[in-house]
Amino acid sequence: MTDITPLYRIFLQSTEVTTDSRRCPAGSLFIALRGETFDGNAFAAQALKDGCTHAVIDNPKYLPEGDTRYFLVDDCLKALQALARHHRRTLGTPILGITGTNGKTTTKELTAAVLSRQYRLHYTQGNLNNHIGVPLTLLGLRPEHQLAVVEMGASHPGDIRELVDIAEPDFGLITNVGRAHLEGFGSFEGVIRTKGELFDFLREKGGATVFVHDDNPYLKEMAHDLKQLRYGTATHLYVSGQMTGNSPYLALQWKAEGETEAHSVQTHLIGEYNLPNVLAAVAVGHYFHVPAELIDQALESYIPHNNRSQLVRTADNVLIVDAYNANPTSMRAAIDNFHQMQADHKMLILGDMRELGTDSLALHQEIVDHLESCGFEDVVLVGTEFSATRHRYPTYPDAPTLIAELRTHRPTGKTILIKGSNGLHLNTVADALSMK
Repeated sequence: MTDITPLYRIFLQSTEVTTDSRRCPAGSLFIALRGETFDGNAFAAQALKDGCTHAVIDNPKYLPEGDTRYFLVDDCLKALQALARHHRRTLGTPILGITGTNGKTTTKELTAAVLSRQYRLHYTQGNLNNHIGVPLTLLGLRPEHQLAVVEMGASHPGDIRELVDIAEPDFGLITNVGRAHLEGFGSFEGVIRTKGELFDFLREKGGATVFVHDDNPYLKEMAHDLKQLRYGTATHLYVSGQMTGNSPYLALQWKAEGETEAHSVQTHLIGEYNLPNVLAAVAVGHYFHVPAELIDQALESYIPHNNRSQLVRTADNVLIVDAYNANPTSMRAAIDNFHQMQADHKMLILGDMRELGTDSLALHQEIVDHLESCGFEDVVLVGTEFSATRHRYPTYPDAPTLIAELRTHRPTGKTILIKGSNGLHLNTVADALSMK
């Protein structure tokens, strides 16, 4: 839309923006988005009845004559995005954009925990990191916020470019690049190019600062001509750190450039693969002058949730639940960490890795072969992709079939890693094992 000002005036009078007609807080602004199976325009009248003061629609047939509570636009999604960009520009809040194949949500949460110790912070809630979630996050910004952290996800080329053009971040952090969503990206090179769209934007902006994981050669190359603050395991970095324990929770020491004394931190995170995520949060906090003792307190207080490397102690077993997402990079890292972990009677329940395209079978076979090389004996595989590989492990087509088997033959005295793509619903397996 050419002039966002009239809609922005309505937004400023509202309590919040909602795109879900089932959730219409009093005083909110409803924006009628369309999907493959729904048309938000059809629910605008109900949204107004339920508490919204105005409704933005893009289908004139739902516009009652003379009703000033409706605001007609050409395209509701574009209006949402334009409104968010305008609001972001109006407030001018410094924004850190975070993306990456693995760890971006955990890094965002850790970074938010650290920055919140010193600043009035706004940050992405949950995984609202797409073309709808990012605008909604930006529209939650208020004048009192001093900083913002915005997570950005992608599954196709150009996705990150679309999001940075809306959020216009001032700082950037790419956690890593790996083999995920290959069905959409086409190749690993496509992943690199797409994630790199964050750095491309900051490069065009000029003078921007990026936080770079020094242990990752791809990221260093992607940021070679930008102002970098590096973190990692090498010495003499902006922030350096080393793992000091991992059974089962990650413990580490870190120190900032120029410091002689290291800071010791005991986290509630599982896995050495979380070390870069922690160091990223430290680097961001240190850059924004959060005192070291507050950084340490934030890291030690943070407890993961949403099936992301959670440790659950049941009456019969210890569960390590990492069932929110899976790709070859994160799966291998989880397996390697579990292999190194000091625990008796280990068991693995692994589910398919989704959206890998034509490479899917080969990539699943690599994981199975890696399990063999690690010497794991007690392994259960779930899903059609793992079923198609060559292996000697019991395999189940889906989570309900496995749950039925576990009710008959329930494991006891085990430490169990549960990991797979969210679509496999392996969280229900964890729930079943947690029941008495």
